[in-house]
Amino acid sequence: MAVIATFRVLVCAALVGGMLAGCAAKPVLLPKNPAVPLDVDLSGYWILQETSGTQPEHVAAQDRQIRIPSESAMRRTEPSRSERRSAAPSAQLFLENGSALKVSQTEHGLFISFDRSIVEEYTFGENRTVAIGPVEAQRVSGWEGPAFIIETLDEQGYLLRESWRLVDNDSALVRDLSLARRDEQKFSSRQRFIRSQP
Repeated sequence: MAVIATFRVLVCAALVGGMLAGCAAKPVLLPKNPAVPLDVDLSGYWILQETSGTQPEHVAAQDRQIRIPSESAMRRTEPSRSERRSAAPSAQLFLENGSALKVSQTEHGLFISFDRSIVEEYTFGENRTVAIGPVEAQRVSGWEGPAFIIETLDEQGYLLRESWRLVDNDSALVRDLSLARRDEQKFSSRQRFIRSQP
């Protein structure tokens, strides 16, 4: 009898262990270096010269129909697990773009003005929750060598990664963008800005 009880415990433990191993853990963002590399200053006025790669999908542009939700949909406040998985990545809501940038670098952070309409502020070494309305994501930023890195992870596991670095004797600013979840690449893009006068 003791052998059967022990066997049952081992089988249950193996099943639970297998189920837990099958559940993919949500990625975790690692903190970035807050120390600014020597002689790196991204400050200046920058004009978009070229963009290459794939562009982010704009869900609103794809679906311009007006929908009236059913009563059952209105009663349900939480999306189902499959709806959350298939929904558009909310991380792309945190992506700003512009053809004219003003970048101001301080001792502790970076301010980027996109087309004089939106200013994003990043603190070197930050690790915090960012929000746009009810949409939240985890964000880290800091330095990897001479590149300033911003990573934003949404609740669906999509990672928006931005890399900003100077090239061509500091006369150009390159921004690499990617949005991916595990092995699924949603888009990647490279923008090249040239230094300009105010």
